[in-house]
Amino acid sequence: MPSTNLVYFNGRDELLRVDLAKVVYIEAAANFTEVVTVNKLKATVSMNLAAMEQFLAKQTGEMAQRFVRIGKRYIVNLEYIYRINLRNQSLLLSDNDHFVFQLSISKEALKRLRELMLQVKR
Repeated sequence: MPSTNLVYFNGRDELLRVDLAKVVYIEAAANFTEVVTVNKLKATVSMNLAAMEQFLAKQTGEMAQRFVRIGKRYIVNLEYIYRINLRNQSLLLSDNDHFVFQLSISKEALKRLRELMLQVKR
């Protein structure tokens, strides 16, 4: 059965089909973004992080609520947040089974993320 979370990124030389439920985080890389999935695949998309934010909001509706911008460099999937460590300024993303990603993020951005997570929990 096909996923309803599929989005398509159409570039000059390729078409990328991504299941958003399997996107762990998106990282800025100059005028591009790298989309990183649960199986550790990385794909480069030709849009900056701000354009990616707008794309997610426009194309995905409710699914966009899973994704949050953290600082200037990342958009993360809230479903995969495992640990927010203010002291080490790190964010651990995991499915508690197959993968772990550790991202370095500013203390202020992590504080805002922690507050957001606590609000979502309620």
